[in-house]
Amino acid sequence: MKLKATLNLLIITLLLVGGATGCKKKLQRTTLLPGHVAAPVGDASPGGPILGELPPVDLAEGSGLDALNNGGIPLSNEDRSLWIEDRQTFAGETVYFDFDKSNVRPSEVAKIENVAALFKTLSGKALRIEGHCDERGTEEYNRALGERRALSVREYLITLGVNANDIETVSYGEDRPVDPSSNEQAWAANRRGEFVVLSPPGAN
Repeated sequence: MKLKATLNLLIITLLLVGGATGCKKKLQRTTLLPGHVAAPVGDASPGGPILGELPPVDLAEGSGLDALNNGGIPLSNEDRSLWIEDRQTFAGETVYFDFDKSNVRPSEVAKIENVAALFKTLSGKALRIEGHCDERGTEEYNRALGERRALSVREYLITLGVNANDIETVSYGEDRPVDPSSNEQAWAANRRGEFVVLSPPGAN
Protein backbone atom coordinates (compact mmCIF):
# COMPACT_ATOMS: atom_id res chain seq x y z
CA MET A 1 0.00 0.00 0.00
CA LYS A 2 2.80 2.31 0.91
CA LEU A 3 4.63 1.46 -2.31
CA LYS A 4 1.53 2.19 -4.37
CA ALA A 5 1.11 5.63 -2.74
CA THR A 6 4.76 6.43 -3.40
CA LEU A 7 4.42 5.45 -7.07
CA ASN A 8 1.30 7.56 -7.45
CA LEU A 9 3.09 10.54 -5.92
CA LEU A 10 6.05 10.04 -8.26
CA ILE A 11 3.78 9.85 -11.32
CA ILE A 12 1.94 13.04 -10.31
CA THR A 13 5.26 14.84 -9.75
CA LEU A 14 6.54 13.78 -13.21
CA LEU A 15 3.32 14.95 -14.86
CA LEU A 16 3.51 18.35 -13.18
CA VAL A 17 7.16 18.86 -14.16
CA GLY A 18 6.49 17.77 -17.73
CA GLY A 19 3.49 20.10 -18.01
CA ALA A 20 5.43 23.07 -16.72
CA THR A 21 8.26 22.39 -19.16
CA GLY A 22 5.82 22.10 -22.02
CA CYS A 23 4.36 25.51 -21.26
CA LYS A 24 7.63 27.34 -21.78
CA LYS A 25 7.86 29.26 -25.07
CA LYS A 26 10.90 30.49 -26.89
CA LEU A 27 11.41 34.25 -27.27
CA GLN A 28 9.98 35.21 -30.64
CA ARG A 29 11.81 37.57 -32.98
CA THR A 30 9.97 40.88 -33.29
CA THR A 31 9.23 42.58 -36.60
CA LEU A 32 9.89 46.24 -35.89
CA LEU A 33 7.74 49.06 -37.16
CA PRO A 34 9.42 51.80 -39.23
CA GLY A 35 11.02 54.38 -36.97
CA HIS A 36 11.63 51.94 -34.10
CA VAL A 37 14.70 50.20 -32.80
CA ALA A 38 14.91 47.12 -30.61
CA ALA A 39 16.14 47.45 -27.04
CA PRO A 40 18.98 45.07 -26.03
CA VAL A 41 17.58 41.85 -24.57
CA GLY A 42 18.11 41.62 -20.83
CA ASP A 43 19.19 45.25 -20.40
CA ALA A 44 15.74 46.74 -19.97
CA SER A 45 14.59 47.51 -16.45
CA PRO A 46 11.54 45.56 -15.17
CA GLY A 47 8.44 46.95 -16.78
CA GLY A 48 10.52 49.04 -19.18
CA PRO A 49 9.78 49.48 -22.88
CA ILE A 50 10.70 46.80 -25.39
CA LEU A 51 10.85 49.16 -28.36
CA GLY A 52 12.37 52.63 -28.46
CA GLU A 53 10.88 55.22 -30.78
CA LEU A 54 13.17 57.57 -32.67
CA PRO A 55 12.56 61.31 -32.15
CA PRO A 56 10.01 62.73 -34.62
CA VAL A 57 10.92 65.16 -37.37
CA ASP A 58 8.45 67.86 -38.32
CA LEU A 59 8.38 68.18 -42.10
CA ALA A 60 6.89 70.81 -44.32
CA GLU A 61 3.27 69.89 -44.97
CA GLY A 62 2.74 67.75 -48.02
CA SER A 63 6.34 66.70 -48.46
CA GLY A 64 5.22 63.12 -48.98
CA LEU A 65 8.47 61.68 -47.60
CA ASP A 66 9.10 59.45 -44.62
CA ALA A 67 9.84 61.52 -41.55
CA LEU A 68 13.36 60.24 -41.07
CA ASN A 69 14.40 59.30 -44.64
CA ASN A 70 16.89 56.56 -43.86
CA GLY A 71 17.00 57.55 -40.18
CA GLY A 72 18.14 61.06 -41.03
CA ILE A 73 21.55 59.73 -42.08
CA PRO A 74 22.81 60.74 -45.53
CA LEU A 75 22.83 57.73 -47.85
CA SER A 76 26.44 58.38 -48.85
CA ASN A 77 29.19 57.08 -46.56
CA GLU A 78 31.80 59.33 -48.12
CA ASP A 79 34.08 61.08 -45.64
CA ARG A 80 33.89 64.83 -46.29
CA SER A 81 35.83 65.92 -43.22
CA LEU A 82 38.63 67.33 -45.39
CA TRP A 83 36.40 69.03 -47.94
CA ILE A 84 36.62 72.81 -48.29
CA GLU A 85 33.81 74.80 -46.66
CA ASP A 86 32.04 77.69 -48.37
CA ARG A 87 29.77 79.59 -45.98
CA GLN A 88 29.26 82.62 -48.18
CA THR A 89 27.27 81.24 -51.12
CA PHE A 90 24.13 80.64 -49.07
CA ALA A 91 24.79 83.02 -46.17
CA GLY A 92 21.70 85.03 -47.09
CA GLU A 93 19.45 81.95 -47.14
CA THR A 94 19.65 81.01 -43.45
CA VAL A 95 16.37 79.41 -42.37
CA TYR A 96 14.83 80.58 -39.07
CA PHE A 97 12.51 78.61 -36.80
CA ASP A 98 9.83 79.34 -34.23
CA PHE A 99 10.54 78.65 -30.56
CA ASP A 100 10.77 74.91 -29.82
CA LYS A 101 9.73 74.02 -33.40
CA SER A 102 11.48 72.23 -36.24
CA ASN A 103 8.93 72.56 -39.03
CA VAL A 104 9.80 74.93 -41.88
CA ARG A 105 7.83 78.17 -41.65
CA PRO A 106 6.03 79.32 -44.84
CA SER A 107 8.11 82.51 -44.77
CA GLU A 108 11.31 80.44 -45.08
CA VAL A 109 10.27 78.21 -47.98
CA ALA A 110 11.57 80.59 -50.67
CA LYS A 111 15.07 80.42 -49.15
CA ILE A 112 15.16 76.65 -49.41
CA GLU A 113 13.87 76.84 -52.98
CA ASN A 114 16.68 79.25 -53.86
CA VAL A 115 19.27 76.94 -52.31
CA ALA A 116 17.87 73.93 -54.19
CA ALA A 117 17.86 75.71 -57.55
CA LEU A 118 21.46 76.92 -57.27
CA PHE A 119 22.92 73.86 -55.60
CA LYS A 120 21.67 71.59 -58.40
CA THR A 121 23.98 73.52 -60.74
CA LEU A 122 27.06 72.94 -58.53
CA SER A 123 28.40 69.67 -59.90
CA GLY A 124 30.60 67.55 -57.65
CA LYS A 125 29.83 69.48 -54.48
CA ALA A 126 27.98 68.56 -51.31
CA LEU A 127 25.80 70.52 -48.91
CA ARG A 128 25.86 70.54 -45.12
CA ILE A 129 22.89 71.80 -43.13
CA GLU A 130 23.76 72.97 -39.61
CA GLY A 131 20.97 73.10 -37.03
CA HIS A 132 21.09 75.63 -34.17
CA CYS A 133 18.98 76.59 -31.15
CA ASP A 134 18.72 79.41 -28.66
CA GLU A 135 20.04 78.99 -25.12
CA ARG A 136 16.78 77.92 -23.50
CA GLY A 137 16.42 74.22 -22.71
CA THR A 138 18.97 71.61 -21.73
CA GLU A 139 22.06 70.97 -23.82
CA GLU A 140 20.84 67.49 -24.76
CA TYR A 141 17.38 68.70 -25.75
CA ASN A 142 18.77 71.51 -27.88
CA ARG A 143 21.17 69.15 -29.62
CA ALA A 144 18.25 66.93 -30.61
CA LEU A 145 16.13 69.92 -31.63
CA GLY A 146 18.94 71.29 -33.78
CA GLU A 147 19.19 67.95 -35.57
CA ARG A 148 15.44 67.86 -36.20
CA ARG A 149 15.65 71.33 -37.70
CA ALA A 150 18.51 70.33 -40.00
CA LEU A 151 16.67 67.18 -41.05
CA SER A 152 13.49 69.13 -41.75
CA VAL A 153 15.37 71.41 -44.16
CA ARG A 154 17.11 68.42 -45.70
CA GLU A 155 13.82 66.67 -46.41
CA TYR A 156 12.43 69.80 -48.02
CA LEU A 157 15.46 70.02 -50.31
CA ILE A 158 14.94 66.41 -51.33
CA THR A 159 11.34 67.14 -52.33
CA LEU A 160 12.76 69.87 -54.59
CA GLY A 161 14.97 67.39 -56.41
CA VAL A 162 18.29 67.67 -54.57
CA ASN A 163 20.08 64.33 -54.37
CA ALA A 164 19.88 62.96 -50.81
CA ASN A 165 23.43 61.59 -51.12
CA ASP A 166 24.74 65.14 -51.49
CA ILE A 167 23.25 66.43 -48.23
CA GLU A 168 24.56 65.90 -44.71
CA THR A 169 23.32 67.33 -41.44
CA VAL A 170 24.88 68.33 -38.14
CA SER A 171 23.50 69.86 -34.96
CA TYR A 172 25.35 72.36 -32.78
CA GLY A 173 22.43 72.88 -30.43
CA GLU A 174 23.01 76.07 -28.44
CA ASP A 175 26.82 75.98 -28.79
CA ARG A 176 27.23 78.45 -31.68
CA PRO A 177 24.94 81.46 -31.20
CA VAL A 178 25.21 84.33 -33.65
CA ASP A 179 24.07 86.61 -30.82
CA PRO A 180 25.05 85.67 -27.24
CA SER A 181 22.53 88.06 -25.68
CA SER A 182 19.61 86.77 -23.61
CA ASN A 183 16.59 88.43 -25.18
CA GLU A 184 13.89 87.67 -27.74
CA GLN A 185 15.79 89.25 -30.63
CA ALA A 186 18.90 87.18 -29.97
CA TRP A 187 16.94 83.98 -29.43
CA ALA A 188 15.09 84.44 -32.73
CA ALA A 189 18.41 84.92 -34.56
CA ASN A 190 19.90 81.80 -32.98
CA ARG A 191 17.04 79.43 -33.91
CA ARG A 192 18.31 78.69 -37.39
CA GLY A 193 19.51 76.30 -40.05
CA GLU A 194 22.60 77.30 -42.02
CA PHE A 195 23.88 76.01 -45.36
CA VAL A 196 27.54 75.17 -46.05
CA VAL A 197 28.72 74.20 -49.53
CA LEU A 198 31.45 71.53 -49.48
CA SER A 199 34.00 71.05 -52.26
CA PRO A 200 36.50 68.19 -52.64
CA PRO A 201 40.13 69.14 -51.99
CA GLY A 202 41.76 70.35 -55.19
CA ALA A 203 38.44 71.17 -56.91
CA ASN A 204 38.20 74.43 -58.84
